[in-house]
Amino acid sequence: MDVKAFTVSEVNNYIKKSLSIDPILSGITVKGEISNLKLHSSGHMYFSLKDNYCRLSCVMFRRDAESLSFIPEEGTGVLAKGSISVYEKSGQYQLYVSEMLKDGLGKLFVAYERLKGKLEKMGYFDESRKKKIPFVPGKIGVVTSAQGAAVRDIISVIKRRFKNVELLVYNALVQGVKAPLEICRGLEYFNTCEKVDVIIVGRGGGSIEELWAFNDEGVARAIYNSTVPVVSAVGHQTDFTIADFVADLRAPTPTAAAQMVVPDMNKVRRNLWTCCRRMEGAVVRQVDLKKHRLDRLKSSYGFRQLEDMIMQRGQQLDICYNRMGRAMTVYRDNRRQLLQEKGARLNSLSPLRILERGYAVVTNRKNGSLLRSVEGVVKGDILDICLQDGNIDVEVRDLHVDGGGRETHEG
Repeated sequence: MDVKAFTVSEVNNYIKKSLSIDPILSGITVKGEISNLKLHSSGHMYFSLKDNYCRLSCVMFRRDAESLSFIPEEGTGVLAKGSISVYEKSGQYQLYVSEMLKDGLGKLFVAYERLKGKLEKMGYFDESRKKKIPFVPGKIGVVTSAQGAAVRDIISVIKRRFKNVELLVYNALVQGVKAPLEICRGLEYFNTCEKVDVIIVGRGGGSIEELWAFNDEGVARAIYNSTVPVVSAVGHQTDFTIADFVADLRAPTPTAAAQMVVPDMNKVRRNLWTCCRRMEGAVVRQVDLKKHRLDRLKSSYGFRQLEDMIMQRGQQLDICYNRMGRAMTVYRDNRRQLLQEKGARLNSLSPLRILERGYAVVTNRKNGSLLRSVEGVVKGDILDICLQDGNIDVEVRDLHVDGGGRETHEG
């Protein structure tokens, strides 16, 4: 009878794959007491979790161990979240821990995970909705306790880095039952009553209970609905709250938040000076480059030929101008002579020239008509006789007809 034989590696690999697809073991939280704790030089932690009856091997890699909010010790009761898998080389299954809290905080941890999952599904943590922090804000709002060390650090850092910025502090409780409501009011104040360019909300470090106000759903909603960019600065570098995930920017500490929201004025000035020098140098180089290029063009054959052509065209323009001037003079003189001739002819036909030869112009005052015969003239009419040097008014007393059968009149 033939029997299929598996290698040890195949068996361990099969078990590892089986464990990795198990929905319970791939995301499990284990309660136990730390024992056999070993801190490796690489930063990884190797330990066991035990209860009254059993022991479970565990490993926590450096990247996860650095986020712990406490220092693990022998005998410490903890809640460890992670996944069960097999270390194939030794065939030993173990818990790969990603998060760990001291036991006694289990209810808070569960509430934290539940709210985090809910808000993540609602899109509160999406990077696409996060607003950009202004490079140089004119006015900064801070929501924190006015008596805490965090606010002093924020003010000190901001004034040292960029003293021209206006800084407003909304005094709010940052721990306790009333803290979430006051934090929400502070966010609302800087969104409506006193508009600012960026808001810092947070506090100094503390236990998970002391930081719990920043895991409140109301605070998360207020940050999400803020039209002003919000920087979360809660606790120390290893502390993570719901506010950190919802905020537009997470700062590991309040001091770091102050450094993030304003640039270093001295550094900005140095950068500006450097940019100005670079820009000035670039402009000078471009001017020199264009100048050298222009000089080459001016000394080139094509440019000289163009210059000669322009000068020739200028000379031709002068010649045309002189010709046009002479033509205009001749045209003007001809027109003037023609005008004089026509004026002389017109003057020769003037009635005044006829009067100079002894003739007169007679009009009937009654109707103003010019008399060319005695027809229409009766005794008593007043006639106007226009002579060369004046007018004579006469009254018709008698009419005579000349030898041609016409009447003549005496006056």
